[in-house]
Amino acid sequence: MELRIQKADLVAGISTVSRAVPSKTTMSILECIMIDAVDGDIKLIANDMELGIETIIGGEIVTAGKIAVNAGIFSNIIRKLPDNEVKIVTEGEKISITCENSEFHILGRSGEDFSYLPVVEKNSEIKLSQYTLKEMITRTIFSVSSNESSGMMTGELLEVKENDVRMVALDGHRISIRKVTLDEAYGNFKVIISGKTLLEISRILSGDTTKVCSIYFTGRHILFEFDSTRVVSRLIEGTYYNIDSMLSNSYMATVKVNRQKMLDCIDRATLLVREEDKKPIIVMIRDGSMELKINTSIGSMDEVIDIEKNGEDMDIGFNPKFVIDALRAVDDDEVTMYLVSPKAPCFIRNDIGEEKPEGQEYCYLILPINFVTVD
Repeated sequence: MELRIQKADLVAGISTVSRAVPSKTTMSILECIMIDAVDGDIKLIANDMELGIETIIGGEIVTAGKIAVNAGIFSNIIRKLPDNEVKIVTEGEKISITCENSEFHILGRSGEDFSYLPVVEKNSEIKLSQYTLKEMITRTIFSVSSNESSGMMTGELLEVKENDVRMVALDGHRISIRKVTLDEAYGNFKVIISGKTLLEISRILSGDTTKVCSIYFTGRHILFEFDSTRVVSRLIEGTYYNIDSMLSNSYMATVKVNRQKMLDCIDRATLLVREEDKKPIIVMIRDGSMELKINTSIGSMDEVIDIEKNGEDMDIGFNPKFVIDALRAVDDDEVTMYLVSPKAPCFIRNDIGEEKPEGQEYCYLILPINFVTVD
């Protein structure tokens, strides 16, 4: 095999597929990137058996062929080369990499043991702009559980009801929901996608409103196709939680507050919080004002911001990080908080009432924390 590829194209392709190379594995072949130039395109492929990524890069195929190469070694070599054309030549399992006056010789593998991406039949399909998909992922992914023993909570629900698409993530302490209405109807189905897969996809997507991502489903896999890249992932099997039963429409109080002012206030409060402290921020809601207090081993803070309140007064405590994550995921200048009781979830949402805006609907549920009243 002999290939000639511009370094920038090669670096971009390696960066894309390397997201499917496992950091730890007992199967050395999974640490490799497959370079496949057999069928007229130069393809780079990586596959950890749960997530597989394939991308096509530009370049000249002088002699067709394929070989697997250790991803870490290959990536480090290519990144250190001059910004010029790179020539890759293989002879058996020997690989020579040449750029200007630099020449490397490394060993590859025949790739007979390399697992290509599984074939996903293109039956069930939806199409989203790359911008919309990226936004829905980044504004919910923080609520996916990082605990591998959490099962369903390590993934996100993608639910399609005709032309409504909803993504849901939860970790046992909070729920993040984003919904968008599309111009085209796609039927009714739901799948659970690995949080790791969605995180990597969000990093690859351009976020361009004019570019489309096509998504295909089977019983076990999901396929994302965009630009010159294909991403295939195993789905999480099972039935997702009944989210709608967790969402209340009956509240003791509603609070409208400037999002940035509340965010800045809580962000300041976290200066006094060590990770091991797990101290709540106490929100004291009264007519016209919201007082936020925190008291830790480092010190204390007390700040008041203006609000519009309907309903009863309330004192409620939250993990400050959870509130910050929700507020950062919203673009609105003002947000509305819906409060059931000091011991029931708080909702930050725009998907109910008469102020339902165009574009994405959101709902963030945060469980409260018990606290001792701060004097």
